[in-house]
Amino acid sequence: MKIDNSPRTAGQRKHDVLARLEKESDIWVATADADGIPYLVPLWFRWDGEAIWLATRITNPTGRNLSRLGRARLSFGNTDDVVIFDGAVETFSADEVPVEAADAYAAKWGWDPRRSARSAKPYAYFRVLPRAVQAWHGEHELRGRNVMGDGQWVV
Repeated sequence: MKIDNSPRTAGQRKHDVLARLEKESDIWVATADADGIPYLVPLWFRWDGEAIWLATRITNPTGRNLSRLGRARLSFGNTDDVVIFDGAVETFSADEVPVEAADAYAAKWGWDPRRSARSAKPYAYFRVLPRAVQAWHGEHELRGRNVMGDGQWVV
């Protein structure tokens, strides 16, 4: 049986990226501190159709870096189906986060980070608005892997 190695169209890649945003539970979050030391952690996320919402403690390295830099690189874990997002980050305290975003996050995960708002190490929410997206399945799809640029889908 011959394996089809023909590359997906940009439209199919976009469709596949959107499907993964709906079905995946974790996303890798890459940031760096002021000294350039990288941090890579998996976090639960929620896609709202426009942005990726994350929640983590504002005091941990990832929370500090997301807040300080205002940008992040996110990726799904499967190396046979690569999706990389570069995005602008907006930080919200548990008191500032839009209610509909926090409610939807809590509904998806059965856990509400707002409950920690008064703790010594509160959680914050991070809205990551994708500015660039790459998607590919192996070397045969490296050409055409950019499916979003400057915040606009290419299809």
